[in-house]
This record gives sequence, C-alpha cells and structure tokens, in this order.
Amino acid sequence: MTEVERRRASRVNPYFEQLADEAGSLLPNLPAVEAPGRVQDVDHWGRSARWRELSRVLYEPMYRYFFRVDAEGLENVPAEGGALLVANHSGVIPPDAAAIMHAIETELGRPVYGLAEHLFKTVPYVSVAWARVGGVSAHPENAHRLLHDEHQLALVFPEGAKGPAKTFRERYQLRRFGRGGFVEVAMRAGVPVVPIAFVGGEEAMPNLANIPGVAKAFGLPFAPIPVPFYLPAKMRFKVLPPVNFPDKPNLPRYSKGRVMEYADTIRDMIQQEIYAMLRDRRSVWFG
Repeated sequence: MTEVERRRASRVNPYFEQLADEAGSLLPNLPAVEAPGRVQDVDHWGRSARWRELSRVLYEPMYRYFFRVDAEGLENVPAEGGALLVANHSGVIPPDAAAIMHAIETELGRPVYGLAEHLFKTVPYVSVAWARVGGVSAHPENAHRLLHDEHQLALVFPEGAKGPAKTFRERYQLRRFGRGGFVEVAMRAGVPVVPIAFVGGEEAMPNLANIPGVAKAFGLPFAPIPVPFYLPAKMRFKVLPPVNFPDKPNLPRYSKGRVMEYADTIRDMIQQEIYAMLRDRRSVWFG
C-alpha cells in the first residue's frame, strides 16, 4: 500500500467505524422482519403438509365421483405407531397409491408416505412434486427410519414395476413379492404388515400389451401400450387385519426362509381377497 492509500484509509476507516457503532446501537431496537410467504412446512423427507392438503382437495372429486372408491377395513390401520401397508399394484399409471393414501389421510387423519422406485427421483419436476405429496425412495434405510424411528405409516407395492407391466389378460394375477424385503424391513423395525387388496386399477388404465425390446433398449422397467387416459372403473380396496411377527426387532440377520414364508403368506392373503372381491363385483363400472 502506498503512502497516499495509507492516508486515505486512515481518514476513511474511522468514519465507517463510527457509522458501524451507531448502527449497532440502533439494530437491537428494530423489530424482527420475516420474509412474506416463507412459511416452511416441508419435512426432511420433502413432504409438504400444504401440498398434501391441496392434492387431497384436487383429488377428492376424482376419488368420490369418477372412481367412486369404496374403502373397507380402515379400522385395521393402526391408530398410532409405525406400520407397513402392503398392496397389489396395477394400471400403467397406477391409481392405487393415490386412492389408498387419500382414504387413510382423509378418514383417519394419519399421514402416509409412499415408498416407490428411485426412478421418480431422477425425473425433473416430477421428483419434487412426488416428494412434496409424500413420496420416498424405497430403500430399506428410509423405510426403517419412517417405521421404527418416526412411527409413521409407509405404503409399499412389493410387485414393483412387474405389477403395472401386467397386460389386461394377466390382470389380478399377483406377481412375486420380490425377495421378501418388505417383510424383513417390518421385522427389523418391529412393526406389523397391513395387507391391502385393491380392485379396479387394472381396468382404470389397462396395459394392452408390452412392446418387445423397447424397455431394455431405453433402460425402462417396461414398455406398455396403454389406454391413454383413465377410464371410470369402480375402485374398491379392503384393508386386511395386520400381520405381526414374533421375531425381535433390530436383529443383525433374519432367516431368509422365514422371510420368504411370511412374504408368500401375505401375498396369498391379498390374492385370495382379490378373488373374493371379484366374485362379489357386479360389474367393472358399478362395483
């Protein structure tokens, strides 16, 4: 620094120091000002209570008058504590998750987090909207935190992408429930599995056929030829009694044989209930 700059700094600095002292004496007396419109209601999962409320308002006419959803057995959903809700999956853009989450949140007042493919997290804009309405990547650690640590309800579809990939001819024939990972998650968290049988999604947006080779070429889970819009199929679902496990939670390992046995039992419970609901159904459109 030159002599001129030093002199200039010596003349200027005391002036700014005086201003800073005066400002500091005034600041404690100023009222706190909050930025307008910045009410933060997004939790650490990205779920927004306001977004969920808005989505329920917008979805209510479709739920009530288009799909005319009948929800049975809601009393089997625990009023408190964690529980893993497990349902069959169907329709090219499956309507089941929205209907189940809407019914439980509206009727029981408990929030529901939907566990789904990580693929949703990779789609711009969709990933944010999906998180805001309660979507969470279906990773065992995420599920454990929701169920064990936070005592929340989590909804999962063990058929995964194999469910929506079923063609119309294959409707209501449940695919294998993966390797039973959902059972191990529930056992480790010490919570029950609550099975749910869902009917109507297969007809709401059916998959007419799968395009051979396209899914593999583009890295997609399946490549359907769908009906390009929802049809007003009558939808019903039934919540079955919870399945509790005698195994202690948080064990380092669980028997794969027992896990698969439980998974097959739960899958069979849902399958048999679906067959019973289909036998009682008068028509696809009127229930």
